[in-house]
Amino acid sequence: VIRGEEWLPSLPLHVLLYKAFGWNMPQFAHLPLLLKPDGNGKLSKRDGDRLGFPVFPLQWTDPKSGETSSGYRENGYYPDAFINMLALLGWNPGSEQEIFSMDELIEAFSLERVGKSGSKFDPEKAKWFNHQYLIKKSDQEIADEWIAWLKSEKKLEIAADKALKIVSLIKERVQFVHELWDEAIFFIEASQSYDEKVVKKRWKADSPSQMESLAQQLEAITDFTASTLDEKLKSWITENELSMGAVMNALRLLLVGAAKGPHLGDIMEVIGKTESLARIRKGIKILES
Repeated sequence: VIRGEEWLPSLPLHVLLYKAFGWNMPQFAHLPLLLKPDGNGKLSKRDGDRLGFPVFPLQWTDPKSGETSSGYRENGYYPDAFINMLALLGWNPGSEQEIFSMDELIEAFSLERVGKSGSKFDPEKAKWFNHQYLIKKSDQEIADEWIAWLKSEKKLEIAADKALKIVSLIKERVQFVHELWDEAIFFIEASQSYDEKVVKKRWKADSPSQMESLAQQLEAITDFTASTLDEKLKSWITENELSMGAVMNALRLLLVGAAKGPHLGDIMEVIGKTESLARIRKGIKILES
C-alpha cells in the first residue's frame, strides 16, 4: 500500500487492526507531500485555482459547492508527459535523465530512491515536460491534433498541407497544441491592428516608399517560395543600400502586425503572393493615415 505521509500517524492503529482481525498485513510505503510552488505547505486544489494551474488529472466539480477545478487533460497536457512529470516529484532516478517512457519508468523506479522531504511543485516545469513530449511527435501528428482542435474550438477548417507547414515552423515555440493558435493566427487571418510599440519603434518616415518599392519587386517573383523570397529580399536590400533590419522589421509589421513569427520568407510562402501583397499595401495605407 503506497500512500501519502499524512497517514503515518495512523499507521500503528492500522497495524493493530490487522493483527486484531488476523488479516494478512500488506507492506506500507509513505510518500512525501507535494508542496506549494514556494515550498510553504502542502499543495491543495485551492492553490491551483488561485495560481492558475491544474491540480487534478481531470477537470473536477465539487458536488457540494459546485466549484469546478481544471484538469491536466483539459489544459492540453499529454498523458505521458503528466505521468513523467509526476514520477519525478519526490523520486530521483540517480541520473540526469528526465524524459522517461512508461517502460523506462517501470524499469527504473524503486521506493528506495524516493526522497523523505516534500517536493515543491513547479508549474513551469510541468509545461516544460509537455513541450518535450510535443516536439517528440511528428509534424503530421501535431498537425492532425491542431486541425481537430481548430474545428472543435474555433469552428474553423484549414487545409491539411497548410496546417502541416505552419506546425513545422511554430511547434518549437509552444508548449501545448492549443497555443499554436495564438502563435500562428497571422498565417490564417490578417491582423486587424498593428502593435503600437512596434509601429513607434520600427515604422520610419521612409518605410512607406520602401515597402511599396518592395511590393513591386515581390510582384515580379514567380517562384514564391521561402528560399527564393529570402534570396530576392536580401539582394534587393543590398542593391538599394538599405538597412536589413529596418526593411525586415517594417515588412514583418505589415505581414504579422507585431514583432513575432518565423522567417519572413516562410510567412509569405504560406500565406501566398496575393495575400502578402494585399497585407503590405493595406498596412501602408493604414500606417500612413
